[in-house]
Amino acid sequence: QVQLVESGGGSVHSGGSLRLSCVYSRYIYTDDCVGWFRQAPGEERERVAATWGGGATASYEDSVKGRFTISRDSAKTTLYLQMDNLKPEDTAMYYCAAGGPLRCGGSGGLPLRTEYKYWGQGTQVTVSS
Repeated sequence: QVQLVESGGGSVHSGGSLRLSCVYSRYIYTDDCVGWFRQAPGEERERVAATWGGGATASYEDSVKGRFTISRDSAKTTLYLQMDNLKPEDTAMYYCAAGGPLRCGGSGGLPLRTEYKYWGQGTQVTVSS
């Protein structure tokens, strides 16, 4: 089992930045996929980003490409999501996930929600115009 705890959410104006963190209760194996999802009220939980290895291999949902960056620390116990140039449509509860498919299922892989085993409780991000 792995416990995940997110932090770093908050309220910002459009164009602002936030950095989300997700601390794991134990070391995550290098080849295991980890990722971020988000869920707006009344919407399905959607993929945002995923990575494995040292963080250099990353995939993003189209709407966040060039604005969000997923990374992890060298100890493989913390996952980050740097969010720049935030937009009102980025408003959602953000969740980190672990225990995804090996190497995120291949080059460019962005696994589905059902492919992850472990989830955090979420951190709220609100972007006002």
